[in-house]
Amino acid sequence: MKIIVCLKQVPDTKGGVQFNPDGTLNRAAMLTIMNPDDKAGLEAALRIKEQYGAEVTVLTMGLPKADEMLREALAMGADKAILVTDRLLAGADTWATSSTVAAAIKKLDYDLIITGRQAIDGDTAQVGPQISEHLNIPVISYAQDIKIDGDSVIVQRQYEDRYHVVKASMPCLITALSELNEPRYMTPGGIFDAFEKEVTVWTRADLTELDDANIGLKGSPTKIAKASDKVRKGAGETVNLDPDEAVAYLMGKLDEKHLI
Repeated sequence: MKIIVCLKQVPDTKGGVQFNPDGTLNRAAMLTIMNPDDKAGLEAALRIKEQYGAEVTVLTMGLPKADEMLREALAMGADKAILVTDRLLAGADTWATSSTVAAAIKKLDYDLIITGRQAIDGDTAQVGPQISEHLNIPVISYAQDIKIDGDSVIVQRQYEDRYHVVKASMPCLITALSELNEPRYMTPGGIFDAFEKEVTVWTRADLTELDDANIGLKGSPTKIAKASDKVRKGAGETVNLDPDEAVAYLMGKLDEKHLI
């Protein structure tokens, strides 16, 4: 079995975020981490590898510094790593990103693709399903449990108050929740081996099936009107009321703001 795990290097928001003049994130200037949902997807792939036998390839589109995240994935147990990087790809929205990543995946053999549900810097949950559309394969999103059954996958798909059990034939794509599992730590031996391995680097020129109209900032139909860092909250309002008055006060405020 061949599994591709799509990863994204995202800003560590604890250290604050910075923006370019065009409203896009200044990723080169920020501390970064592996996106949590993607990391859970990687752990799921590694558990499948241990249980059923599989080759796990991690793939990302990003800056050259994303090499460090890919080596973290190799240190966790991934077998191969691919970095898609080119200035022409910068500023991509979800459509341009999924188009580029799908073009890279088309160069590979795969049975199963795992992505995170969404990235913490955009929270769109669009890239995974869009990749499946580009590849014309089934998608099961919001996975909270994954099992392999022959040439099919059986997934518990999370809903607000329940889950659905969905079965799909491979090849297919699954988007993973961070609650899917507890990702493992890198081992000292794994870290040593990761820096002995080669990370394959592809540029725009390597993606022969990719249309220039669908890449980078110019190929992104989503335009940013305004961007800012964390919204500062006001001091709020403090009142001292007995229980009955407090209920009436809260109901009045909710009604005033048209929430009820």
